[in-house]
Amino acid sequence: MLSRNVYDNVKLKSTRDGFGEALLELGKKNKDIVVVSADLAESTRIDKFAKKYPNRFFEVGVAEQNAMGIAAGLALSDKIPYVASFAVFSPGRNWDQLRISVALSQANVKIASSHAGLSVGPDGASHQALEDIAIVRTLPNMTVVVPCDYTQTKKATLESAKIKGPVYLRLGRPASPIITTKSSAFKIGVADVLLKGSDITIVACGPILYEALLAAKELQKRKIKAEVINLHTIKPLDKTTILRSVKKTKKLITVEDHQVAGGMGSAIVEMLAENYPVPTQMIGVRDSFGESGEPQELWDKYGLSHPHIIEAALKLIKKKI
Repeated sequence: MLSRNVYDNVKLKSTRDGFGEALLELGKKNKDIVVVSADLAESTRIDKFAKKYPNRFFEVGVAEQNAMGIAAGLALSDKIPYVASFAVFSPGRNWDQLRISVALSQANVKIASSHAGLSVGPDGASHQALEDIAIVRTLPNMTVVVPCDYTQTKKATLESAKIKGPVYLRLGRPASPIITTKSSAFKIGVADVLLKGSDITIVACGPILYEALLAAKELQKRKIKAEVINLHTIKPLDKTTILRSVKKTKKLITVEDHQVAGGMGSAIVEMLAENYPVPTQMIGVRDSFGESGEPQELWDKYGLSHPHIIEAALKLIKKKI
């Protein structure tokens, strides 16, 4: 079992909490903000919105396809709906409605999907959404945002309301390290360079970004300077920041709590294949479902934790270009 003492002195709070708090702020600022729930109000942190604005809250029950259709209708009626569920259900169960009623119609729907990735932990394989980024990023007109922590999720939620068109927000269940601050720059579509380096580029998204930062810290002790990028927006992809980094370092590692196939890493590699191919190691789940366990135990077992990132970096550094 991987030791987690590296988290002992870090402030923790879940990204779903950031979403819930930001949603309350949006509700106060804009009366057109409405929320559609699929029987998971407390788990997705929209319960406080429901209590404060009951006339703008729609509970449809365990009917995710209906929830997405209702959200599309509300959007086409000039409301700004946020439809909230678990990622395995939305977009997992309502992808057809998301594709036709929302993306094709360019409906102004915001999809907030919690409990994504292996970090769901004890809920097990059935509830660990490892395919959702791949599902949503293929859809035209869709913006895809995977904030790294509680603070950034609040900013992402507030900014999502300003975008005219569908936005997917990927959220996590457990409390995770707070990496950014209120003063940290954030703009959808613009990646954040958290650490500057010249030897290797590490790109990550979501709460697992903290593992990339831990890896970079350890690599520094070995005189290896890693550049760490927080790619909170998967679509549209910030090609400029990524290309600038890999042209400098000539080596790349991508890290995500998602299937390697079709995820953030795939989006980056697709872009680099056409512009500037470099030796790359993609870290994520490899063609496998998860299992029940503590999040950190699962990240270690499936090769996503910082020791595995360090190992991948050391191998890449040795490669000659």
